[in-house]
Amino acid sequence: MILLIGLGNPGKAYEGTRHNVGREIVLAFAKKHEVNAFAPHKKIKGLVTECKIQKENYALVLPETFMNKSGQAAKEAKLVFKTEPEKIFVVHDDADIELGRTKLLFGRDSAGHKGVESVMRALATKDFWRFRIGIGGERPRLELDLRRRSGKKIKHVAAESLVLKKFSPAEEALMKKVRAKTIGALGDLANTPPEHVMNHYNK
Repeated sequence: MILLIGLGNPGKAYEGTRHNVGREIVLAFAKKHEVNAFAPHKKIKGLVTECKIQKENYALVLPETFMNKSGQAAKEAKLVFKTEPEKIFVVHDDADIELGRTKLLFGRDSAGHKGVESVMRALATKDFWRFRIGIGGERPRLELDLRRRSGKKIKHVAAESLVLKKFSPAEEALMKKVRAKTIGALGDLANTPPEHVMNHYNK
């Protein structure tokens, strides 16, 4: 059983924001594979559905808590589906990665992502897989411009203000490719070891 967890904030107000990229990719994955609709689960604080791709069973979870409490649903889903950490894949945004770039990693620190921190605390381990989706947008460019203008005085563009922004039309065109790439990689897990998926996905 592969457990996919799409991090994000519930509610229409957050739809389309950078912080909800993980949640929306898992939704799109379910749509592509014509999975049954997500529904509340009596033992998991989130929306849940299941599917089978080739011979691999998948459980898809969208936490219905806010981002910084995502670990509650992750822990509950792990118990319900009896999933080992190495079969858990968390999909989430990453403001420290340039827009359009992606990384699949195992066992790394949270890099300050509150949702990932919550999952690590709840599972009592960092040894699970993470699809990190770059949403960097203008933040790296802004910081570079400010370095050039003010020498050593660098004004930091807070991730907190970036993650709730929506994508511009040009950025959305790029994100369409990122979503398709990630959805493909999630499906590849059905018959390909994640280490091999990682080699292709991280290019």
